[in-house]
Amino acid sequence: MKTALVIRHVPYEGIAGFRAPVEAAGFVIDRIDVTDPEFPNVDFDSPDLVVMMGGPMGVYETDRHPWIGCEIARLARRIMLDRPTLGVCLGSQMIAAAMGARVYAGPVKEVGFAPVAITDTGLSSPLRHIADVPVLHWHGDTFDLPEGAELLASSDKYAHQAFRRGQNILALQCHPEMGEDPRFDAWLEDEPYIHAAGTSVEALRDDHGRHGSRAVEAGRRMIADWLARIDM
Repeated sequence: MKTALVIRHVPYEGIAGFRAPVEAAGFVIDRIDVTDPEFPNVDFDSPDLVVMMGGPMGVYETDRHPWIGCEIARLARRIMLDRPTLGVCLGSQMIAAAMGARVYAGPVKEVGFAPVAITDTGLSSPLRHIADVPVLHWHGDTFDLPEGAELLASSDKYAHQAFRRGQNILALQCHPEMGEDPRFDAWLEDEPYIHAAGTSVEALRDDHGRHGSRAVEAGRRMIADWLARIDM
């Protein structure tokens, strides 16, 4: 039996559309929230797959969220062991930090559905499945590309949208898992953040209806492709 551990930083950012390809690949999924009293004791080494999801906090906000340092330390060991690991948004920033890269506030908030530009390396990777597909973005932080990582995608606002190290470590700043999950309504409650990004709840709802299903379909193909390539 293959095991997958989903690490959830807030209740409304779960595995969403990625659940289907992970389960189809034969993984039994378990989940833990960082607020769970048992989280500090979780062994990051043992699961066959770790999936780290998003959240509104910054990697550098360790004073407000003491669990961040503990999480990064255990993640760094998992990456050192080259154990299959997927990070989405905050999860990607955690991977970057665990690999020694700087994570910091970016110049703008990137919110809404838009395609990413896939690099030449990305076109031969699972990222090819989301080429030209509007996917959800929801972040204001970014990171330097970690040493030893390959850049897979960029956007017009942020150069570092996705990277990998080898076949087993994949980091996605964007959210190709979102587009059909009803928990998106919880995201829309943060109207100040949405307005600061220069968009509106109404525009996001409209784009979600127009692009969501296609984004999730492409995201599922991408994850299925990645899981078929990982070295267990």
